[in-house]
Amino acid sequence: MFLFLSKLLPLFIYPLGLACLLMAAALVLLWKRPKWAAGAISLALFILLLSSNSWVTFALTRSLEWQHLHASQVPEVEAIVVLGGGIKPAIPPRPWVETSDAGDRVLYAAKLYNEGKAPIVILSGGRVKWKGGGPPESGDMATILQAMGVPSKAIVQDPDSLNTYQNATNVRKLLEERGIAGPVLLVTSAFHMPRSLLVFKRQGISAIPAPTDFLVTEQELTEPQGSWQSFLLNLLPDSYNLRKTTQALKEYIGMLVYHLRGWI
Repeated sequence: MFLFLSKLLPLFIYPLGLACLLMAAALVLLWKRPKWAAGAISLALFILLLSSNSWVTFALTRSLEWQHLHASQVPEVEAIVVLGGGIKPAIPPRPWVETSDAGDRVLYAAKLYNEGKAPIVILSGGRVKWKGGGPPESGDMATILQAMGVPSKAIVQDPDSLNTYQNATNVRKLLEERGIAGPVLLVTSAFHMPRSLLVFKRQGISAIPAPTDFLVTEQELTEPQGSWQSFLLNLLPDSYNLRKTTQALKEYIGMLVYHLRGWI
């Protein structure tokens, strides 16, 4: 039930859901309290414009992504841990497993393994049956890793984790079973790294951040912003910015909930 509520309730706090609630309230208030209805519609518009603004999006996303940047040299460790996310199962008409932006974590983990950074790769991720379904994500990640040259004997799977907390608790058990006490490389999307690192440390796992899938780069921040064209485009609403803002808010809400539950 917690998993379902954790997916459902925040939808009404995120910009799009909150704007929809305000507009629904405006419809109810329209006939008897038109001024209140106008206020609700104005607030909904303000929320959508603000959350789809490039400057707001970059600031929120960067505040998460740039907390744990790469060290100049990634150290050699006992294991690479990859958290599930961004992998689509090979359900027809897909000919093979596919990746979205967050799937970069699997590609990056393969690169780290092939560079000799660790002897094993632990893949942690299941799939929620009522949310898309399909085989465990860890299996699909393993398929991609093997295609990139990582041998099956070097891959360890946790197919049961459905959230970041379960990722950490299940990985801890796998590490204990193999007598791995030293540091591990933790690979996940950069915006997800702050919460993941806190949860893993709470479980007593010495994790070195190895973030990937950066949404905000130095080039985007240093591009000329003085032209009127750039200024106008940054003011206009953009669905991509709205999605990135929602992702950032999801992480901050997640950290609050995890803190209240004692997971971080």
